[in-house]
Amino acid sequence: METRGNSVKDVPEPHARGRVSQWCHDRTGYQTALKVLLDEPLPSGTGWWFTLGSILLALISIQFVTGFVLMMYYVPTPAYAYDSVQYIMHGLTFGHILRGLHFYGASFIVIAAVVHMLRVIFFGSYKQPREVTWLSGVFLLLLILGFALTGYLLPWDQRAYWATVVTTNIAKTAPFAGSYVSALMKGGPDVGAMTLSRWYAMHVILLPAGLVAFILLHLFLMRRHGISGPVRPRAGRMHPFYPDHAIKDTLGVAAVFAALFCFAVYGHATLAAPANPADASYVPRPEWYFLSLFQMLKYFHGALEPVATIGIPTLVVVVLLLLPFFDRKPERRPLKRPVVIGVTVLAIGAVATLTSLGLRDTPTEPALATWSPAAIAGQTIAASSPCTSCHTDGGAAAVLGTAKLTHDDFWIKGHLSDPEMIAPGLRTPPAGALNTLQVNAVLAYAKKLREDIPPPTVDAQTREASVVLGTRCMGCHTLAGDGLASNGAPDLSHEGTKRTADWMHKWITDPGSIDENAMMPAFGGVLTDQQIKDVANYLATLK
Repeated sequence: METRGNSVKDVPEPHARGRVSQWCHDRTGYQTALKVLLDEPLPSGTGWWFTLGSILLALISIQFVTGFVLMMYYVPTPAYAYDSVQYIMHGLTFGHILRGLHFYGASFIVIAAVVHMLRVIFFGSYKQPREVTWLSGVFLLLLILGFALTGYLLPWDQRAYWATVVTTNIAKTAPFAGSYVSALMKGGPDVGAMTLSRWYAMHVILLPAGLVAFILLHLFLMRRHGISGPVRPRAGRMHPFYPDHAIKDTLGVAAVFAALFCFAVYGHATLAAPANPADASYVPRPEWYFLSLFQMLKYFHGALEPVATIGIPTLVVVVLLLLPFFDRKPERRPLKRPVVIGVTVLAIGAVATLTSLGLRDTPTEPALATWSPAAIAGQTIAASSPCTSCHTDGGAAAVLGTAKLTHDDFWIKGHLSDPEMIAPGLRTPPAGALNTLQVNAVLAYAKKLREDIPPPTVDAQTREASVVLGTRCMGCHTLAGDGLASNGAPDLSHEGTKRTADWMHKWITDPGSIDENAMMPAFGGVLTDQQIKDVANYLATLK
C-alpha cells in the first residue's frame, strides 16, 4: 500500500503454518529447545561408536512402550499370570510380536549397555570432568539388570519360578542381613503370590521411576560436559549434531530395531510349562546374561559360596564406581593405559568363558527333548498290570528299565499284542493283551531303554497329560515322531505356537463348539476336566 510521505511496499502475510509454529513457540519455547538438541557441538571425528548411547535409549523406549501394552493384558497373580502370557502370545493380535519385542529387547538392552560401557572404558571417556556422568551410567546398568531380574519371574513358568527360588536363596547368603533381604524379596516363607506381586511392582513402578531419573541425569551431565569425542582429537572446528551425526544415530537405531523385530517375529519367545512348586527336580537356569554368575557357583562351595554370590559381584561394582578416581591421568589412548585395558580384557574373557561353560552345561528339557509323551505313557503302562505280573523282582522276567533291552521292535510288539507268543498260558484274566495305542506307547518306551536314555523326572500333570496323549490321541495325531497319523489329523509337536491352553481346553472338551464341522470327537464326557486341563497346558508348552 502507499502512504503519503512514506513509500511502504506490501508485506506478505505469514503462512498459516508459520503462524501456528510461532504461536506455539511463543508459549512453549519449543524452537529454542529443538535448536539446543540439534545444534549440540560435537568434536571433529566423532564416529559410529558414539551412536551406542542413542541405540540404548531407543531400546529402552521400546521396552517402555511394549511393557505398557503388555500391562493391559497381564494379570500378576499365580492363578492367571501364565494364562495371561499365553493369551498375549496366541490370542492377542500380533501378541507374539509384542511379547517377542519385550522378551528379546531385554537381551538387546543388556548387550547395548555393556558395549556402550566398554566403549567408554576403552576411549577413556570417564575421565575428568565426566566422573559423575560415569557414575550415573554404572547405576543405569544396575537398574537395567534389575529390570531383567524382576521381569524373569512374571511369566510364572517353570524356568521363572525355579530361577527365582535360586535368586532368593542366593540373597540369603549375604552377610548380616541376607535372611532379611531374602524374606523381603519373597514376601513370605516361600516364592508365591506375594513374591510375584512385589517383583511386578518393582518392575513396573520402582525401577522405571529410577531408570527415568538416572537417564535424565545422565543426559543432563552429558550435555553439560559434552561428549568426549575420539581418543585422538582431530584438527577442525566443532560441528553440530544435526544433520551428520543425527543420520548415523538414525541408521544405527534402524538397524538394531530391524534385528530385534526379526527376533520377535521368528524367534518365538520361550515359555516353559506352568510353574509347579512341587517339582523340585526341575533344574533352574538363568538367562544368558546372568549365566556367568550362575556358573561361578560351581567353583565355590560351602563357606566359600558367598564369595561367588556376593563378594565378586560387589567387588566388580565397586571397581567400576571407583574407576575414574583410580585412573586420573588425562591420557585416553588405550595402549597408554595398560592396567585398565588389561584388567578389562581379562574380565571380558572371564565372563565369556564362564558363559560358554554355562551354555555347554545347560541341560535340555528331558521330557520334551529326549522322551516323547508316548514313551512317558509307555513307562507308566509298563509300571502297572499286566506288565508287572512278570516284570517284577523275583518274577518270570526282569524289571523293565534295569537293563538295556536286546529284542527288536517286531518281537516286542508281538509280545505286547499277544503275550502267549512266548509264554503259552500267560494270558489269564484280567491281564489281557494291550490295545494298539498302549502297545505303541510301550514300544516307544522300549526304544528309550534300548538307546540307554535315562528316564526324565516329570511332574504329575505332565505324566497324566502324556498318558492321555499316548493312549488316546496318538491314534490320529503324531507328536515328537510318535503316533499313527491317521485321518489326516495334525502333528501336535509345535501346537503351543498356534493355540492357547484355553482354546485347546475348549477344543478337547467339545470341538463342535468351535467348529461345527470338526471331525474330532468330544472328550468332555470321556476325560475328567483335570485331565483335559493337563493335556491343554502341556500342549501349550510345545514350541
